[in-house]
Amino acid sequence: MMKFKYNGLWKLLIDNEMKKKDLIEKVKISPTTLSKMSKGEPVSLTILGKIAKELNTDIGMLVSIEREIEVYR
Repeated sequence: MMKFKYNGLWKLLIDNEMKKKDLIEKVKISPTTLSKMSKGEPVSLTILGKIAKELNTDIGMLVSIEREIEVYR
């Protein structure tokens, strides 16, 4: 399964002095969605778009893909 990293989002929250709870209230996302993000699970582009709009940034600044290193034998 592909893992996602939301480090950009967590950094933006810190920079904007916001807590995850604030994000839930402002963007109207569910705690379950935020929990998925905390675990590196995928969420919809619609949700990422809403978050990006609220934080005045692009989706690419919020999320990245955790790359797996393939070992050839």
